[in-house]
Amino acid sequence: MRLAILGASGHGKVVADAAGLAGWDDVVFFDDAWPELTRNGPWAVVGDTADLRASLGDFAGLVVAIGNNLIRQQKQQELAASGARLVSIVHPSAVVSEYAVVGAGSVIFANAVINACADVGEGCIVNTGAVVEHDCRLGDFAHVSPNAVLAGGAGVGSLAWIGACASVRQLIEVGEGTLVGMGAVVTKDVPPGVTVVGNPAKVFEPRKS
Repeated sequence: MRLAILGASGHGKVVADAAGLAGWDDVVFFDDAWPELTRNGPWAVVGDTADLRASLGDFAGLVVAIGNNLIRQQKQQELAASGARLVSIVHPSAVVSEYAVVGAGSVIFANAVINACADVGEGCIVNTGAVVEHDCRLGDFAHVSPNAVLAGGAGVGSLAWIGACASVRQLIEVGEGTLVGMGAVVTKDVPPGVTVVGNPAKVFEPRKS
């Protein structure tokens, strides 16, 4: 099966590696830095976004491998409107309950766990070793970083980013577009569009000069 990946970055390498292990035997990259950029590790970069759009029929699947949530959303929605066959990539060592839902274009990396009745939206990243417990809701184009943990029934808004090794208590809501810092421990609901850090997590207020 032939897979196209948009975004020839380090994140893209991990997506390509997981895809190969999951059975995609022909993986190629597209990136807007082409033609200056022709390789992404062992994988070829063969064109830019316009080239990808023109050749969608040549691929059994497409994933947008861009770490920035907003850009990933924009590119995925544009390509979906052009008729792309968006697929999810699940690393073989990930554990995904048969009762969980994983949206189109999402990627689930090595040793991640998604438990029963969790709902992962479109274009999400559930990174290496992350845990999304039972009944959690992950909004579209959110990112759960390596070794982060969402306890049962937690909700994460679209475009939110949960930092590496952060923890979100059960039944807590993290707002749309919010950034949870590395190692933060979230024990109370977090409003949209803020950054929270620390244990317990609090809204980050930059120092005034």
